[in-house]
Amino acid sequence: MSGKASVDLELIEDLMDRAWPATVREDTGTWVLRAAGGVTQRANSVWPRREADAPADALRDAGQWYRRQRLPLIFQVFDDERSSGLNALLDEQRFTRQSETLIMVKDAAPDVPVQFDAGPEGPAVEVSSSPSEEWLRLWWEVDGRGGDAELGIARGILQGCPSVYVLVRNRDGGAAAVGRLAVPEGAGWGGLYAMATDRRHRRNGYASAVVTALLGEGRRLGLEGFWLLVTAGNPGAQALYRKFGFSERGRYLYRQAPLKRAPGGC
Repeated sequence: MSGKASVDLELIEDLMDRAWPATVREDTGTWVLRAAGGVTQRANSVWPRREADAPADALRDAGQWYRRQRLPLIFQVFDDERSSGLNALLDEQRFTRQSETLIMVKDAAPDVPVQFDAGPEGPAVEVSSSPSEEWLRLWWEVDGRGGDAELGIARGILQGCPSVYVLVRNRDGGAAAVGRLAVPEGAGWGGLYAMATDRRHRRNGYASAVVTALLGEGRRLGLEGFWLLVTAGNPGAQALYRKFGFSERGRYLYRQAPLKRAPGGC
């Protein structure tokens, strides 16, 4: 195979939910309501796993649930025919559209060798089963939103699924780039998450070194394929992943309830 993997999109949705688990969760039987203190949209959004029998009622109930969590009502909506009815309802309610994201997949075939600008032996790569403080700090500096409290919640999300963590060091021994391979139990697939490169070390091949190491670990574990998520507005990252054989399998976006203005004083 040349990178393309045959996988059902509904399976990938389930793996995505398991790979980035919310700390608070309620499964209604059709929609999954998720909350994690507002840390990441993914863990604080509704996953409409199946079409609700009474969508308007389900929407009202979801709004009440998120108000109890003191969070805005956000949906993670996948771009296919299953979402047409929900999108029409959210359009009617003037939900915004945000953060369009590509789902990319590949099989476990070996990758094309990648050259690194980090010395004759390549960069130093460290692999672990849990995120070190150094790993966490680099990822959070690049991709985080908030302080130590939010980072603590993020750590719980990361460790809520069996994972492999990779840290790549620069020539001076400092942390240059990190990434995570989430490996939901029994799935046979792994998801690349939390890819981050120190801004001072970009375009030196460190991100490629992280991807190479994560895919190698996945093959060592006997995985049959991989998925990852990358925003539609990041063509550079998309080009990197295509170099490794990833191709687009689907898309989703976040839809957030409009903010309600407080009554005026007059």
